[in-house]
Amino acid sequence: MPLSTYSQAAGDAARSFADFAGGLISPTVKLGVTGLARSGKTVFITALVHNLMARARLPFFDAAAQGRLVRAYLEPQPDAFVARFPFEKHLADLTGNPPFWPESTRRISQLRLTIDYSSTKFWKRQLGREALHIDIVDYPGEWLLDLPLLSLDYRTWSRSALEESAKPGRKKAARLFHASLGLVDPSDPSDEAVAERLSDLFKTYLREARSDPSALSTLPPGRFLMPGDLAGSPALTFAPLDARGIEQFPRNSLWAMMEGRYEAYKTYVVRPFFRDHFARLDRQIVLIDVLAALNGGAAAMADLERAMTEILECFRTGSNSLWSNLFGPRIDRVVLAATKADHLHHQSHDRLEDILAKIANRAMDRLVYTGAQVKVLALAAIRATREGEARRGGERLPCIVGYPLPGETIGRRRFDGNEEFAIFPGDLPANPEAALRGWQIEQGEMRFVRFRPPNPVRLPSGGFAPFPNIRLDRAIETLIGDCLA
Repeated sequence: MPLSTYSQAAGDAARSFADFAGGLISPTVKLGVTGLARSGKTVFITALVHNLMARARLPFFDAAAQGRLVRAYLEPQPDAFVARFPFEKHLADLTGNPPFWPESTRRISQLRLTIDYSSTKFWKRQLGREALHIDIVDYPGEWLLDLPLLSLDYRTWSRSALEESAKPGRKKAARLFHASLGLVDPSDPSDEAVAERLSDLFKTYLREARSDPSALSTLPPGRFLMPGDLAGSPALTFAPLDARGIEQFPRNSLWAMMEGRYEAYKTYVVRPFFRDHFARLDRQIVLIDVLAALNGGAAAMADLERAMTEILECFRTGSNSLWSNLFGPRIDRVVLAATKADHLHHQSHDRLEDILAKIANRAMDRLVYTGAQVKVLALAAIRATREGEARRGGERLPCIVGYPLPGETIGRRRFDGNEEFAIFPGDLPANPEAALRGWQIEQGEMRFVRFRPPNPVRLPSGGFAPFPNIRLDRAIETLIGDCLA
């Protein structure tokens, strides 16, 4: 084993020991909130914190249902080198006039929520109220796509990236990159101008592929889409090359240059993220926009299935012991949540869960085998619709009613965001296998309209009532319920 690997392991153990020692004094749960782009991470965190601070009615969250929650409040940021999650700004967006969805996650951020509660254990109650710190870690979904790169060398990644770019759904977006790549010989001497041109065209291809509403995943490197303070750095100036069957390239070749930058990206961008944040999590929720994949058909469903397998295999999961808590904590509870359940009638919620379970079946089996507890949920952290009923030709159709976002269309009708409308979304198939094959409802292609947030309800105290939700309480119970016993 390389010396650097030993050093990295020793560093990880030291950090784990420090976290464990701190947890003995102030019990803390590190909760990771992640998911692919447009899955609703920001909304989930804002709704979770708002519901707990407002002591909302959460019937399936035992501590709340049993009246044992005393209060929940925000505390100062625990990590001086991580941005604070802007809860107040996001809540202001959702309670504005009109309300609108907050901006998506663009960098890693953190928020500490502390819960004072009464324990179910007699001896603990004699000592007074208990307190639990919940450090919520939010990071861009695009960064998740980089974790599988840790096990891929440059040659393997290049071959995979070029194969993906040649697929029918992406070939058009990659046409300029392919044209430029065809003029390049990887054996040629390294050339900064050529590297920059290829890298820029590859990034343009990734952005165009991502702009497709049904595009979901398998488009790493993630920092190419969201570079942050690394924009323009050599670690982000590379692209896949066609090896053309050549086994070895000269040390000063374009191939060697690209390969070196790819390895630098893994070493100085991906590994620190995994080490400093991802590998230190205790609990994890993964948010997935399954409905967008259904809109995209069989190819998008296969894309999502592959991405979920790759992502979940990166988690360090298992049941925790004293030894693992000291030197290598594991994620022992994982929630997989199919978001935007409010875009469907409740009759299809269980079917949505079945489809997600089918997509993540292989990875879930591995998580359960390691000893982790896994739960699949259909979720809407903020419910933007209500249910209704419409008639068509004497037939009653279960509908959802809400305000479609400006620019959304149904047939020839285009919405401006100010008109409430009843929509029959169709029923998901009873057999999840049909969804993976690109199932469509009998009435035509199933398209899910996006809605604006519901109108906020102001309380006499001056604050706002928690928004309605779907199964948020079940997610909270799975993630932290045992810590409040």
